[in-house]
Amino acid sequence: MSTIDQLPANAGILICGHGSRAKIAEQEFSLLASGLRSRYPGLKIEYGFLEYSAPNIHMALDSLLEQGVEKIYAVPGMLFLATHAKNDIPSVLTTYQESHAGLEIEYGNELGLHHEMIEAFQTRILEALGYDGAPPAGSLYDTMLVVVGRGTSVAEANAEAAKLTRIVCENLGFGWSETVYSGVTFPSVGRGLEMALKLGFKKIVVAPYFLFGGRLIDRIYAYVDKVSAANPDVEFAKANYLRDQPHVINTFIARIEETVSAVGKTGLMQDFQARLERGEVDVHHHHAEFQPDAADEPDHDHPHGHEHSHDHGHHHAPYRHIGHPHGPRTMINENVCCCFMGQFPQEIIDQEQASKPELEGTPSCKRSS
Repeated sequence: MSTIDQLPANAGILICGHGSRAKIAEQEFSLLASGLRSRYPGLKIEYGFLEYSAPNIHMALDSLLEQGVEKIYAVPGMLFLATHAKNDIPSVLTTYQESHAGLEIEYGNELGLHHEMIEAFQTRILEALGYDGAPPAGSLYDTMLVVVGRGTSVAEANAEAAKLTRIVCENLGFGWSETVYSGVTFPSVGRGLEMALKLGFKKIVVAPYFLFGGRLIDRIYAYVDKVSAANPDVEFAKANYLRDQPHVINTFIARIEETVSAVGKTGLMQDFQARLERGEVDVHHHHAEFQPDAADEPDHDHPHGHEHSHDHGHHHAPYRHIGHPHGPRTMINENVCCCFMGQFPQEIIDQEQASKPELEGTPSCKRSS
């Protein structure tokens, strides 16, 4: 019997997501909670988002309290440990706990490179190549693997994506592998694919390491289609993203189990609170928390959410390589988040628009999922 099976009736589970303006991402995230509920039908399980989507984390916490929950085990539904999982979510959980006497909230770890996540990713890649399982050694020596990470301003998180690429490349036996990123860091997807082609492989599988669909996934697949059309002699395969693949559900269960059994030990919440005490981080109001004036902001898409202004509760950390020739500047005018557009010197924007005259005058600041 697992520790989850032994939880008392007043305990509950909270899955914390980032959120997206793409409804498909919101819908697919709910599948994770559904998958967990199907395995633990007697357990109180809710999910909430930091931004864009509903229910937000505050609403999910409210729901658990209304069900009589007094002890909450929260885990971030995020692939790597970047700012959202490390600072934003524990900030929301801390302020909520402080305003509800008697409530205890434990916070677990990100999904990370758990062996179940690696298995889920490899399954998606093999599906794209038409395999039911790992092929014999040598079968993929003529094929190149290109892994697409989300990309953040946190170098350690970007390094985890590169580490994943190497693990999968060796596990499945690809001839070569590269890691590219959909935003913030370098190389960008388009530039990375251009460079990958120079290696001469005639079979390339592009695998986005993303949990859910949305604008970023659409953009990644569009890049692949564009490069494929320009290089008809190269066979491209597009792997599906992870979604609620059974191994992903297994990872959530493992992270919840760790959270339940590690009470009192050092984790993300304890790390956040220690940094808070040292003055290294602030508890800030995030729109995942209830704001009294939020009721005046209508949401035309969801009965329990609201639209957010440009100041959407957090700002991406400054990225010192924002001007890298193969990085996010290659995506100017292609749905780069406003938070990053604001980091580009006007000189770089002018240079990129001059190199793409067909895009001059088009909107350069759009929301990314």
